[in-house]
Amino acid sequence: MRLSHHYVIPHIATGDMLRAAVKARTPLGREAHAYMDAGELIPDEIVLAMVGERLDQDDIRTRGFVLDGFPRTVAQAQGLDELLKPSELDLAINIDVPTEVVLRRIASRRVCVDCGTIYSTEQRPAVDWICDLCGGEVVQREDDTEEAIRRRLVLYESETAPLIDWYKGSGKLVEIQGVGSPDAVFDQMVLEIDSRRQAGGFGPPMGVEEGGA
Repeated sequence: MRLSHHYVIPHIATGDMLRAAVKARTPLGREAHAYMDAGELIPDEIVLAMVGERLDQDDIRTRGFVLDGFPRTVAQAQGLDELLKPSELDLAINIDVPTEVVLRRIASRRVCVDCGTIYSTEQRPAVDWICDLCGGEVVQREDDTEEAIRRRLVLYESETAPLIDWYKGSGKLVEIQGVGSPDAVFDQMVLEIDSRRQAGGFGPPMGVEEGGA
């Protein structure tokens, strides 16, 4: 979200899109709900269809985008390449964080149900779990329990970790150490992106995929 604000480009969070579909009880939402409750990855064909619709919108074509939570598998990365043709993704960022730190961070995470602003049990809204920005209710997501998180981490090792080699082989991978303050991690990402842009690697509109381990 901060990258999209910094570069003034759309933020595409597949998790948020799926949760909105679940809340609206669309056919896609009903199909995805069982997977999300179990902390499992949504099947590739569902996610790719949803992302493809979003990438076809005018703001993406003119400004670029930041992907958040996608792709999660090599098959999704291959599908993304097809969706973007004749363009291509500019950069993939892997935020490397130890497992126990991931568990602690996600278990403490709280999210506004209306605008998606993220808080935590350490960094709460000013008033009674009411969003400081929009006044929406701030809650713990159903898939942010420790059991669901551990299941997602197991899936990450088997299905998502190979993406590191995929993007490393294409020369698009940047690895960031995710231990430290949010500001410090964000500054590292901006430094890497700007250095590549200044070197002529890419320019606006741009596509950046941000992920964490």
